[in-house]
Amino acid sequence: MADEDSTSNPVNEPLDLVRLSLSEIVFVKLRGDRELQGRLHAYDSHCNLVLGDVEETIYLVDEEEDGEEVRTAKKNSEMLFVR
Repeated sequence: MADEDSTSNPVNEPLDLVRLSLSEIVFVKLRGDRELQGRLHAYDSHCNLVLGDVEETIYLVDEEEDGEEVRTAKKNSEMLFVR
C-alpha cells in the first residue's frame, strides 16, 4: 500500500516540485525586496537556478517626513543565474 502512494504522487521531496516546474514560468522571491519571474531552465540540489526571459522587480522604500513611499524598478534579462 505504501508503494501505491509513492507512485501516484509525483512530489515526494521538496525538489520534486522544482523538477516539475522545469520549462515553466516561475516566480522567485529573493532577499532585499527583489522578485524574479522567468522560465526555469535548470536547478541543482543547492537551489541554484538558471532562469531565462527574466523580469526582475526591485522594491525601493523612500522614507519621507510624511510617511514611506514604495517605488518599483524593473529590469529584464535574457538569462540569469541565481545563487
